Amino acid sequence: MRWRRMGALHVVGEARVNSFQQHQFAAAAASVKNAGHGPVVEEIHGLIRVYQDGHVERLPAIPDVPCTWGSTAPGAPGGVAARDVVVDRATGVWARLYAPVTSAGSTAVAARLPVVVYFHGGGFCVGSAAWSCYHEFLAQLAARACCAVMSVDYRLAPEHCLPAAFDDGLAALRWLRHQAAASASAHDDVSWWRARCDFGRVFLMGDSAGASIAFHVAARVGQGHLGAPLGPHQLTIRGAVLVQPFFGGEARTASEKTMPQPPRSALTLTTSDCYWRLALPAGAGRDHPWCNPVSSRGAPRLETLPLPPLLVCVSEADILRDRNLELCRALRRAGKSVEQAVYGGVGHAFQVLHNCHLSQPRTQEMLAHIRAFVSAR
Repeated sequence: MRWRRMGALHVVGEARVNSFQQHQFAAAAASVKNAGHGPVVEEIHGLIRVYQDGHVERLPAIPDVPCTWGSTAPGAPGGVAARDVVVDRATGVWARLYAPVTSAGSTAVAARLPVVVYFHGGGFCVGSAAWSCYHEFLAQLAARACCAVMSVDYRLAPEHCLPAAFDDGLAALRWLRHQAAASASAHDDVSWWRARCDFGRVFLMGDSAGASIAFHVAARVGQGHLGAPLGPHQLTIRGAVLVQPFFGGEARTASEKTMPQPPRSALTLTTSDCYWRLALPAGAGRDHPWCNPVSSRGAPRLETLPLPPLLVCVSEADILRDRNLELCRALRRAGKSVEQAVYGGVGHAFQVLHNCHLSQPRTQEMLAHIRAFVSAR
């Protein structure tokens, strides 16, 4: 378990806490520590190394940040409150909760908000709900889209191959359902957040691998895997937002074959293939249904999947562009409700990495699209 101290209620927006020099020292120390595990058999530069004996080393590419005291989140009028909570002690899954504060600075008495259950990206192998880039993006999302957010820190591959992340997504929804069933007079560590939530308006969301998790969890919920409701208290999934969903296939798309990627690209074809080798069960290829839900022979027909309305956010300069657009077309042919938004001139994960001069304006466009999608439901 990647344990973190579950902190008290704080207002987010404070600057990052780890320096580049600290990262260099940590990486050097890790190299010495892992010298006895044999050769590296899989590696994504700067993010993860897997050794011959199965040992996994994750590099400190992006700092973890706590829900620390600080000023208002960037661009978020009134601020956002945050807290970390344990979701499942058996697996170590936890979540970071966000909610906008009221003008009086309190979250106790205010209108109830739709709930976004968010899954971070990272090819199923890296990433965290505590990464500074997700902390900042989700604080903005809570404020700009006027929603409560539950950012899930799920188990990672290759130690926990798929479907572990999908199982953790369902576990997060079961935890959320217990919050919906809690007495309004109950006072505990999350009562401040629970009081803001409209559990009849829940949305699944994620970026990259997290969008794949949101898709598969939505399908599982529609198939009844969540189980019966707890008494009269309902948890209703109203939609799913898939940001640059990470899917694949043995046959390459045009954008996968020809889309030029800058040296610091968040996703290249080589890294995509490595993530899938690490995440899928042993012996599985990229036409496994968890990787290729559109054309895999073993995947359920999309017509049979009980999916909620979908918003698919596509980046024009992403190698996944054509696969994302084909997903939208296939879902529409299957009779599903699908909205799509294409963001020009930006690549994979632009909204969290801000690695392009267009990242900020395109991020604001994305937040506006998400708010409109959620508000309409």
